[in-house]
Amino acid sequence: MEAAAPEFAAVVRERFGAYRHHVLATLRKDGAPRLTGLEADFRHGELWLGLMTGSRKARDLRRDPRFSLHANPGGGTDLSGGDVRVAGRAVEETDRGLKARYAAAVRPPEPFHLFRAELTEVVRTSVEPPFMKLEVWRPGRPLRTIRRTSEDPRLLEG
Repeated sequence: MEAAAPEFAAVVRERFGAYRHHVLATLRKDGAPRLTGLEADFRHGELWLGLMTGSRKARDLRRDPRFSLHANPGGGTDLSGGDVRVAGRAVEETDRGLKARYAAAVRPPEPFHLFRAELTEVVRTSVEPPFMKLEVWRPGRPLRTIRRTSEDPRLLEG
């Protein structure tokens, strides 16, 4: 995303950087969704997920790496920075040197699991009166912008 849509990537990083805690969705063993709080951050052009050792969300990701992460919308209801969510696959990093560098910078409770996010979709939703504006990025595709209103006939169909 950084190389393909740098301005969009900066907006996404800023939105995640505004607050420390975000909401992670993983898949339970039975396929049901699990929503939990998570600290996530961007470092060196990558999104990193640090998880407590043995946590259910870590077990979920080890079993099925698909996830979705919703940036904390913060206080109030204006969403002036837009509503941002990402989805992808979490790849566990076991390299001791990399984990040590991460731990030195972030200072997570140890021991911990470290996952690098391979993003498959990034969506920013904002309001651009009279429209709801959706910006969607997927690997290998250009950034796409969609503007909709509640009077869009496609929304009223079936």
